[in-house]
Amino acid sequence: MIVAVAGGKGGVGKSTMALNLGAELGAVVVDADLVAADLPAGSGRGPDLHDVLVGRATPLDAVDSTGSVQVLPCGRTLEGARASDLAELPRVVDALDRRYGRVVVDCPAGLARDVGVQLASADAAVLVTTPSKVAIHDAYRTRQLALALETPLAAVVVNRSRSRRDERLLDPVERHFGAPAVRVETRPAIAEAQSMGRPLRAVAPECPVLDALEALSRVIERRARRHSEHVETL
Repeated sequence: MIVAVAGGKGGVGKSTMALNLGAELGAVVVDADLVAADLPAGSGRGPDLHDVLVGRATPLDAVDSTGSVQVLPCGRTLEGARASDLAELPRVVDALDRRYGRVVVDCPAGLARDVGVQLASADAAVLVTTPSKVAIHDAYRTRQLALALETPLAAVVVNRSRSRRDERLLDPVERHFGAPAVRVETRPAIAEAQSMGRPLRAVAPECPVLDALEALSRVIERRARRHSEHVETL
């Protein structure tokens, strides 16, 4: 099962959600933002996605297991991004899916030129937005792109919620997007964990936000079971 985590715009917490969803699912997380990588860079001793996309390394060789989440990090150089052959990404994530069973792909922000490749490589998408009307509108545009690419929407995360009043957004968001919506509160522990390059569960295992992350992972688990049943019938 390959899950793409995308957002309508930058700054909504997409990479944070990708890392934490990977931890909850026991998945390999691929930092597929070739120009503005935001996930942990790993140990720095091994190859990265840039190397894989130019044929200098295999996907399995580039997975970094030094932290609590397995990550295929992306390079940080403009030269590496320019040299990368993004058309190879579907092959990369398929190889990881066959080996590990679950892959989370952190997509570029918004409707960047190359986000379609990441979305098309996935079996399902999770969209991340904040409660603002502008962010929700931008996320809906990404939803339209995902559906045009025949990548079904698994869930919408209403991230960085600051009040219980934002719960009232969940029902209209679910109706508008046609997928379950999960609210994630703003908590200092989330920013602390992200600054350390670690998932929330590893830093603050008692944080109540983990309830929302568990709910999101259950939604993905159900999607994964339906996907597996569909594949078996083919």
